Amino acid sequence: MRIFLIIYVFVIVATVTILGFRGSLSTKTPLEVFPDMDHQAKYKPQSENDFFRDRRNDRPIPAGTVARGNYLNQQAVFSEDFADKRLGDTALLEGKDAEGNFIAKLPLAVSYELIEQGRERYEIFCTSCHGSAGDGNGVTKPYGVLAASYHDDRLRNETDGYLYDVIMNGKGLMYGLKDRLSPEESWAIVLYVRALQLSQNAGADALTAAQRSELGF
Repeated sequence: MRIFLIIYVFVIVATVTILGFRGSLSTKTPLEVFPDMDHQAKYKPQSENDFFRDRRNDRPIPAGTVARGNYLNQQAVFSEDFADKRLGDTALLEGKDAEGNFIAKLPLAVSYELIEQGRERYEIFCTSCHGSAGDGNGVTKPYGVLAASYHDDRLRNETDGYLYDVIMNGKGLMYGLKDRLSPEESWAIVLYVRALQLSQNAGADALTAAQRSELGF
């Protein structure tokens, strides 16, 4: 028992000697038993580096790098007194007006080039789930991934701003595409979706006489 007490006291004294009392202050360099890479060699940002010709540690971002997050949310990134015509355009960037309501119509001029861009992006990002016709019969359907049909009355009657918001931010199982698409590209997809809806729900009275004659109406 005596030997145990001697060893016990020795361990306590040794521990206090090495580690010090809890809460005590010291200017001595601490003893690090497990440094855990606290002092690993590294290049700090905005410092000099003799290896590169421009002597900077910070390197230019490689072309094609995918950004983490985005700068489009002006309120979250910039100060209140910052003004920018593009970043302040909530209709273009968010699909909403100044009061936060979804805008009814596309904020871009409709053109053949824009709808072609929408078709191209739709085939890349949307066809696999929503199908080529926008009816939800994509290649993922047999595997239980059920996508919405754009031809449902609910979506045909939704605003353009709502469709844009879903494309950019996602909904349900659908992930957002704002890290892959620019606002203009997303609006182009909205325009193409409207064209798909019209192709399945257009009445004969919407066609010109020449078009009705060509189709045999």
